[in-house]
Amino acid sequence: MMNAATTGLVAGMALGFAGYFGGFWAFLLVLVLGAAGLIVGLFMQGDLDVRARRRR
Repeated sequence: MMNAATTGLVAGMALGFAGYFGGFWAFLLVLVLGAAGLIVGLFMQGDLDVRARRRR
């Protein structure tokens, strides 16, 4: 299991490579898809409760 620092390092490196080799739009695409993956992962893991946020 990776800790938060390692996960952040890997995510930063992926964004850096996308920005360097693909330009701004590739960077933006990787950023958006990474955020979507994070949200889905947190939901599947049980750390994100959508129903609790909808009750507010």
